[in-house]
Amino acid sequence: MPTRDFSVQLLTWFDQHGRNDLPWQHKPTPYRVWVSEIMLQQTQVASVIGYFTRFMQRFPDLAALAAASSDEVLHLWTGLGYYARARNLHRAAQIIRDQYQGEFPSEIAAVQALPGIGKSTAGAILALAFNQRQSILDGNVKRVLARYFALEGWTGQASVERQLWQRAEQLTPVERVAHYTQAIMDLGATVCTPKNPACDRCPVHNKCQALLQNEVARYPFPKPRKVLPVRHCAMLMITNPAGEVLLEQRPPVGIWGGLWSFPECEPQTDWRSWLAGQMNLQVEHAHAWDRVRHTFSHFHLEIQPIHVIARDSERAVMEGGARVWYNSVQPDARGLAAPVKRLLDELRAQQLGVP
Repeated sequence: MPTRDFSVQLLTWFDQHGRNDLPWQHKPTPYRVWVSEIMLQQTQVASVIGYFTRFMQRFPDLAALAAASSDEVLHLWTGLGYYARARNLHRAAQIIRDQYQGEFPSEIAAVQALPGIGKSTAGAILALAFNQRQSILDGNVKRVLARYFALEGWTGQASVERQLWQRAEQLTPVERVAHYTQAIMDLGATVCTPKNPACDRCPVHNKCQALLQNEVARYPFPKPRKVLPVRHCAMLMITNPAGEVLLEQRPPVGIWGGLWSFPECEPQTDWRSWLAGQMNLQVEHAHAWDRVRHTFSHFHLEIQPIHVIARDSERAVMEGGARVWYNSVQPDARGLAAPVKRLLDELRAQQLGVP
């Protein structure tokens, strides 16, 4: 049975070795902590730092975020992935503005009711920002506890996850909860790493069951392997004589919801006829680029980019609503899916004659 020793040893280690220079740790308001926790979902700290800094420069407080357009929010999220996080963050800011007078709620049920916030994220926000005694169970913490208790089974399995929550709640101390929460995340991120963990530097190694059994590499159990299906699409990069490229805004829900992308059709479609029928466009020249693969959590997307130069494109396709002629040389601020941004960058390089 775990004892108070775990938190005491962990906090002693944290005071000497914990991370205390991350940008969201400076002036840790509930707003800053919340944004950082959303960005850190399924994303490494190193990838988040730059995005967080730019996000705070543009949206220094909740009121600024709530008042922003979705395009602005998605633009600053471009490249970070999992764009539903950005849409949920924006919507939650508006809810807090309208229903909580702009003050981030401090009740766990109210926080969990906000879009994009689950049990662990809610616990982390309240622990780090309010020093409330709330437990967390992100990927790093799951790994630490699975090894410390030598828990059998994949950590995403419901029965295993229930055990992990019980252990997490048992170990969370009454005092210094914010430091403890950061400490256990730091331990998983810097010492109890997925591969080659530094067990000799772990403050709780003396009671780690996986280490005592000499089976650290066995825990946590891997997720059962699943072959991801492959979907295919053609992305039509339609340019006009001015070098602008046609973009369409995707529906607000689903893959890349609310982001701007190229017109798409099935790869086996006669896309020349499709362009003539859908947009009244006549193709002057077209060139297929090498295929691009983008991987989501549940499938691979195989993209066939086709650069299309169209005749009389401005008269055939008018701007407005969900379509815009986009200047890739002098781009404006709008949300772009990562593979779309890469293709636009390549197109811009070609237009500028950059090898």
